[in-house]
Amino acid sequence: MNISPGVLWLTGLSGSGKTTLARRAFAALDGRGCRVEHLDGDEMRRLFPGMGYTKEERDMNVRRAGHLAGLLEKHGVFVIASFVSPYASARDFARAQCRRFAEVYVAAPLAVCEGRDVKGLYAQARRGEIRGLTGVDDPYEPPLKADLVIDTSRLSADDSFRRLMDYVNENFNAKTP
Repeated sequence: MNISPGVLWLTGLSGSGKTTLARRAFAALDGRGCRVEHLDGDEMRRLFPGMGYTKEERDMNVRRAGHLAGLLEKHGVFVIASFVSPYASARDFARAQCRRFAEVYVAAPLAVCEGRDVKGLYAQARRGEIRGLTGVDDPYEPPLKADLVIDTSRLSADDSFRRLMDYVNENFNAKTP
């Protein structure tokens, strides 16, 4: 089964499982021969060194990614984007850049995300070494009308992945208008 062009935007706190889900989905779709690209917040930041964590800088990062996702989609690519994207207005901008856009809220309580803290960001924020961490001293605006919600604190990694892929197959099937 082929996939039609579109943008699957995964948003949630750091440690919620966005990148893990996005990588698995990318590998599965790429393995099926689909034209697919994965855009990730950390990778985008490496492309634009010096990008900070102010609201304006975060919005700019999400706006760049949304614009790029829209261009890729326009050229026949299915895009999986994994960004904290904490502000609803920036996610709305990204949505407006795309023809077919699905917002996936990868939900997990802050305590669960802190427990997963693979990057050590929450520990650094709690010690006062970094400021402006989403969920600690900067807000996260959860999607009010996400197209799909996956609570990774209640579902296994495999069940979360299956829910995501079921959604993709049902909503981005090449036969779907």
